Amino acid sequence: MTEKIKAGSAGEQTLALLWERNRRQGDMPGFAKAIGAILGAMRGEEDSQFSMTETVLGDPVLTQKVLRLANSGMYSAFGQHVSTVTKAVLVLGTEAIGHLALGLKLIEELSVARPDSAHAHIEMEKALLAGLVARELAGSVHSLHAEEAVVCSMLHTLGRMMVTFYMPEAWPRLQQLGGVGNEDAAAEALLGIGLPDIGRATALHWGLPANLLAGMRSIEPIDPDTPVSHADWIAAISTLARRCAESLWHDSEEGAAEVRRVTELYAPMLGLDTELAAGAIARARQTGAADLSVAPLSKPAERRAREMARTRQRAAGNRILQSGLAEMRDMADNASPGQMVSIALETVYKGLDFSRAVAFVRNRRENRYSARMCFGESLKDQLEDMSFEDSYQPNVFHAALTSDRVIFIENARDPKFAAKLPQWWKSTLAEARSFVILPLTSHGQPAGFLYGDWDETFPPIDLSQPEFALLNDMRALVVRAVERRHQLDVESSRAA
Repeated sequence: MTEKIKAGSAGEQTLALLWERNRRQGDMPGFAKAIGAILGAMRGEEDSQFSMTETVLGDPVLTQKVLRLANSGMYSAFGQHVSTVTKAVLVLGTEAIGHLALGLKLIEELSVARPDSAHAHIEMEKALLAGLVARELAGSVHSLHAEEAVVCSMLHTLGRMMVTFYMPEAWPRLQQLGGVGNEDAAAEALLGIGLPDIGRATALHWGLPANLLAGMRSIEPIDPDTPVSHADWIAAISTLARRCAESLWHDSEEGAAEVRRVTELYAPMLGLDTELAAGAIARARQTGAADLSVAPLSKPAERRAREMARTRQRAAGNRILQSGLAEMRDMADNASPGQMVSIALETVYKGLDFSRAVAFVRNRRENRYSARMCFGESLKDQLEDMSFEDSYQPNVFHAALTSDRVIFIENARDPKFAAKLPQWWKSTLAEARSFVILPLTSHGQPAGFLYGDWDETFPPIDLSQPEFALLNDMRALVVRAVERRHQLDVESSRAA
């Protein structure tokens, strides 16, 4: 154990080197910078300097997660809706929030870390994956200690992270002597201290509480009939999560078999149903595949290829928008509003690669908006159903027309957003995942709008500022044509 390391020994020299490099290079991506206030708040809220409420409110992301946890099903016994962090602290307790904060900070910092050493990046990703596995496993048995399990699971390989991050020159030697994945076998001989002991020494150096130190232990499965203490349960689920993450990260058949094997070993001790545990681990794997960047699990080469293709696609689309905008400028003095709407709709449909695009026109005599033209499969038969009254209704379309600004809805299927979607949209365009509304407003009065959407076949999208600028320029040209026609009609009526 680290407490027994002899003064002047090779192990003590290794730790001294790590602390020195830590001082010179800064905390391993920022995690230790956050733990002081969090741990202080966990030790007692009476000291205003370490107020847990203050600590949480200082981080908007943490605030949101704390409130969401306080209102989750596992705390429903507390009844009323929790809308303040102060109440959340009372409901959850400082310990639960402290673990949530520690886990969030570690995930946040490791996620954005770009260490020079590829080995450090790999170890950090494995730690993140272990945290994902622990969260899903603990959630499958509705444990109130899920956040503690997440933190301990990520800290299980803290020694590996410290060495790869601060002593990258030592890692190839450990791999050469012990073998890839079995570096700890060589750590005692080369560093004078095992990698788990380095992790424990780091945790002590940071001042982490005793329960987290206990949870960092590796523990073997025991007879399911033997009572398991809370500390051993956390250590066991963290051990299982770490072992699963190691195998999942490699994304191989051998790894999948190892995940099944260790899950069957630990499930009885942890009170886990094997099938439910397998489902939980599968969910963690799916999240890891999306969130990680260098793991074989995340297929980085394929991801880079897709990203490059998407970048080229967006660049080509912007050229289409620019070309269409140039044509609209050339036509601006002579084209009718209908012609300008037509070219604008075709341009945005092609340039943004919409699944569907529809132009709506306001009929003042009938007090309605109605679809007039469209692009996209199977839409023409539905045009008659795309109509609604122009009197204000509290939905996203009237909001866009009232504000006269381009509206981009990234996730139209969010249950919280359902109330803002009108029935006519739900019955005709509900296949959309994301959509854009381009209101056409003249002198404060809406004349219509352009609509375009993407379904599930299109990758998730986030419109750029240049794209918003091009859309607004197109809107302005269409509105200019509408105003010119209105002026001509006024002059004609006067002449008559």
